[in-house]
Amino acid sequence: MTDYGIWLSWNNQEEGFELPILPREIGPSIRGDGAGHDVFGLGKINVIKDRELAEYTIESLFPAQRYPFVTASIVLEPRAYIDYIMKWWETKRPIRFVYVGATMEINTPASIEGFEWKEVAGSPGDIQFSLRLKEYRFYAAKKVTVAKQTQPTGGQSQVIQKTQPPRPNDRQPPQTYTLAPGDNLVKVAKKLLGDDSKWREIQKLNGISDAELKRLPVGKVLRIPVPSGGVGIA
Repeated sequence: MTDYGIWLSWNNQEEGFELPILPREIGPSIRGDGAGHDVFGLGKINVIKDRELAEYTIESLFPAQRYPFVTASIVLEPRAYIDYIMKWWETKRPIRFVYVGATMEINTPASIEGFEWKEVAGSPGDIQFSLRLKEYRFYAAKKVTVAKQTQPTGGQSQVIQKTQPPRPNDRQPPQTYTLAPGDNLVKVAKKLLGDDSKWREIQKLNGISDAELKRLPVGKVLRIPVPSGGVGIA
């Protein structure tokens, strides 16, 4: 059984699936955002800025039958994949895109930027599709308060203070997580709770015995403890 695959999920893996057939190729498209300027005495210069968000295009097939080249262990009806993707897109929230390959791994929140599909001629029921995703970065507005400060002369000045917002997240309680290839409780605790020592909390919450720790099956859904303060980890 291969560990290679592509998984798409939504709302902290409340819903999700593995693509039944791997695309022929996949990789990020990343461009720079440099700006050119003319400087007297130097000529043309380039100001390097942050890179743009990575984009991914997935072109594959939702099969209506179990072909020999199907790699997913669970295969849905072609229409079910379309319904999931359209539903997630309409929520205007990011999904989770996971790719595990021979030399590359991708695990990132992503926005759905485009989705096209059509029935394949000569293969009744098979759906050929193209899905465009863009890397998503969580953000939140900062709260600003103005505090008054008394001067020695008796006057007052204003000082702007910025309050750091809680880290944004794409999850809603109760938190769950579906095990992917290569996962163990230590990795899950580090990724979701920011502390690998909390793996025992996950073990206890899910009633997992010590004997089961080394043979947790891919696809097992774990309940994840909500961090103190009730703020999820993105």
